[in-house]
Amino acid sequence: MNSLTLIFVAALVFAIAYRFYGIFLAQKVMNLRAERETPAVTMEDGHDYVKTNKYVLFGHHFAAIAAAGPLLGPVLAAQFGYMPGALWILIGCVLAGGVHDMVVLFASVRHKGRSLSVIAETEIGKAAGKVASVAILFILILTLAGLSIAVVNAMFNSPWGTFTVFATLPIAMIMGVYMHYIRPGDIKGMSIIGVVLLLISLWVGPYVAADPELAKMFTFTKKELSVIIPAYGFIASVLPVWFLLVPRDYLSTYLKIGTIAALAMGIVFVHPELHMPAVTPHFFGGGPVIPGAAFPFLFITIACGALSGFHAIIGSGTTPKMIANEKDILFVGYGAMLTEGFVAIMALIAACVLVPADYFAINAAPAAFAKLGIATVNLPELAAQVGEQVQGRPGGAVSLAVGMAYIFSAVPFMKGMMAYWYHFAIMFEAVFILTAVDAGTRVGRYLLQEMMGKVYAPFSDNSWTPGIIVTSALFTGSWGYLVYTGDISTIWPLFGMANQLLAATALIIGTTMLIRLGKAKYAWVTAVPGLLVFPIVMWAGYLNITGNYLPKQLYLLTTMSGILMVLISIVFVAAFRRWYELLQIEKRVTDKFGDQVLDLVAD
Repeated sequence: MNSLTLIFVAALVFAIAYRFYGIFLAQKVMNLRAERETPAVTMEDGHDYVKTNKYVLFGHHFAAIAAAGPLLGPVLAAQFGYMPGALWILIGCVLAGGVHDMVVLFASVRHKGRSLSVIAETEIGKAAGKVASVAILFILILTLAGLSIAVVNAMFNSPWGTFTVFATLPIAMIMGVYMHYIRPGDIKGMSIIGVVLLLISLWVGPYVAADPELAKMFTFTKKELSVIIPAYGFIASVLPVWFLLVPRDYLSTYLKIGTIAALAMGIVFVHPELHMPAVTPHFFGGGPVIPGAAFPFLFITIACGALSGFHAIIGSGTTPKMIANEKDILFVGYGAMLTEGFVAIMALIAACVLVPADYFAINAAPAAFAKLGIATVNLPELAAQVGEQVQGRPGGAVSLAVGMAYIFSAVPFMKGMMAYWYHFAIMFEAVFILTAVDAGTRVGRYLLQEMMGKVYAPFSDNSWTPGIIVTSALFTGSWGYLVYTGDISTIWPLFGMANQLLAATALIIGTTMLIRLGKAKYAWVTAVPGLLVFPIVMWAGYLNITGNYLPKQLYLLTTMSGILMVLISIVFVAAFRRWYELLQIEKRVTDKFGDQVLDLVAD
């Protein structure tokens, strides 16, 4: 199959989905109305609740949700062939992921920007809310630790990439000050300043790497980066969102979307063949990259880009506190998810343009690759052009960078630039992931404040500085410790399962709210994907325990998996009981917005 066909199909599917299904969700299912004031307006504090232009907020939201998942997941899933991953991305993104992101953002905006656990407590019950709080906090710590390790591996001993990533911090602060104080509301001016400075930093990067003294300044060990990144997370969590977090994410979005757009144009120009077959023999298991069959492991391998519970954490964290107009939920929530789906398709193509033997040589451990009994084809030449050893580098990041560099360098006027594009892609991956780390840390701080506020009330006040500092330090320290020790790399399978269980839970919580709002006839939009994903992921969790953890005597991971599966099951049972109670109500009541609903809850 030609890669150009896949790009065209993906762009067409996502455009039609936004135009028809997205508008159906906004108008019929959620009844989004501009006259309803959002928390960013009614609770504005200049720190967390800040009314934000929808394009800037799209940049922040997209940058926050689009981490390693849409880049690495599709690359790893290429083991099964290009067709399974492409179908899951297209169908999952439109009918599950986009709906998930939009309904969670909608629910949080209606609940004053509060977290998913508080929404669960309000919509389902106190017990379900407490269980959800523990599960979400646990999943978030795992997520941020895993994402941060990916950043460490990308920036480790890479002065060019490290310099460019570091440069985005002062650039973002300049943008924040300009937008907040110098020329409030001047999106165009802020964008021009940010893009020009970013382009300068990208141009300077290779020269920094070439100069021994400058390169030394921006060369860090893994341990050093394991301290620097959590420190950044703490700072981004404490400072006002307008000063660092939002402008940096907005700036990073230019780099992310710009690079993906350039990659798409490169594919259109070069139109490379997909050398990976539509379905490989490893579809039914036995592959060297993912230890299981496509069903069910495909659904926990490709998360972001199709469906991801991490998005629920952002959608009920930073973003709902900045929505200026309720109608912006469609553009920000559904639009950003479809954009991420397109990113996932690009990553899948970048992996599948490699010859299968070369793909497996990069992504499989040397011993596992040797068992396949196949020889590499173009890999020695690719490694020489890149200037690094790329064989036996599992995880997806290296093969994605090689694939991207291969496509870019195939453009006639870019021939001979393989090494440049490889290092650019590594830097691009680091920036892509780090924007989810800072937003995720801030959301974790919100969640911890909510939990500690039940013990000591001032913690629940987002303007109380001691509470902000203490909770930020505690939360950052939790995932930062895992990054420093590096043990988190052994529980990525647990993270994949936990992430999708959270997504299914968010869909079920959203279903509960839709039923309460008198939208039971539309509740299938969230209930169907949630009820389909839940048993598939539970099955994957069971297979992971019995086929992976227990044989290796990883009893701690076995226990953690079991506890998480039980916690999520408790939330589901509580939700089903609440559905039954709501559906027994015959007389409707009027809420504060003038809508006829089945029951009133505290928002």
